[in-house]
Amino acid sequence: MTKDDDMNRIFSGIQPSGHLTLGNYLGAIKNWGALQNTHECLFCIVDLHAMTVPQDPQALRQATREVAASFIAAGINPQKSALFVQSHVSGHSELAWILGCFTPLGWLNRMTQFKDKAGKNREHACLGLYAYPVLMAADVLLYKATHVPVGEDQKQHLELARDIAGAFNRHFGVDYFPLPEPLIQGPAPRVMSLRDGTKKMSKSDPSDFSRIHLLDDADSIVLKIRKAKTDPEPLPAEIKDLEHRPEARNLVTIYGALAHKSPQDVLKEFAGASFSIFKPALTEIIVSVLGPIRTETLKLLQDPLMIDACLKEGKERACGLSEKNLSEVHKLVGFLAA
Repeated sequence: MTKDDDMNRIFSGIQPSGHLTLGNYLGAIKNWGALQNTHECLFCIVDLHAMTVPQDPQALRQATREVAASFIAAGINPQKSALFVQSHVSGHSELAWILGCFTPLGWLNRMTQFKDKAGKNREHACLGLYAYPVLMAADVLLYKATHVPVGEDQKQHLELARDIAGAFNRHFGVDYFPLPEPLIQGPAPRVMSLRDGTKKMSKSDPSDFSRIHLLDDADSIVLKIRKAKTDPEPLPAEIKDLEHRPEARNLVTIYGALAHKSPQDVLKEFAGASFSIFKPALTEIIVSVLGPIRTETLKLLQDPLMIDACLKEGKERACGLSEKNLSEVHKLVGFLAA
């Protein structure tokens, strides 16, 4: 594969732990569809990463198919992009081990997400939680991806991937791995919790009212937006006046992202309106966008064999790239050919 062949290749993935949320859609999946027309894309359901916390085996299998169905329903075309499951391509784990041997502990000790997730139980945290940034690097570098769509909270992990790629290249005196660039798109790269506008919308939040799932029905969306935390003030005319109103800014941002408008344009439309007026309008646009995705996802889930066939085809396309690249890595590090 020549250098030109590797240009404009994108890798991205989402864990199959819990239902996908509006945050996953606006922050990632919504933008992936357009990328298929300009880049070679690999979209992965990263079930190995999900193993860093305890998983029910049957639930994990079901969630993996659900994520695949949601990807397709939201615009990922398996004929254009490689859609596959991480554990189906053994090269992810193998390259993670190789790259781990070029990753100083000091680099991993700086990873803020491990500190946040391990908390006071750091001594009881599993090795997978500590080392998963190396697996994330392997996910990207295995395909020599040039760009990775990321949210602000993932930029540190991408920087580590660049550091690891550079360390490997310098050690062997080669220009083998490209240094992947972050690709931050869309008007809502980070959607916040409906209960706390200072925290990211998360599948792991204890409160189901903190998020909207892609499979929520209209009644659930109505209730969650009605209960979404706000403040007593009406919406202002200028975006700068939302600086200290995180919950209000979050709802305005969500509306804008779904309506393809800037937050400032949303405020022009709703300046002076109370949340009793704005929330029903927000609910209406969420239902109009997510409703068809929900319907198509549920339809696809009725045919698990079709989903599995799409994932198998994606696996074969991913393996075509990964096996060639991993073979080249084997030669560089000195492994004896099988």
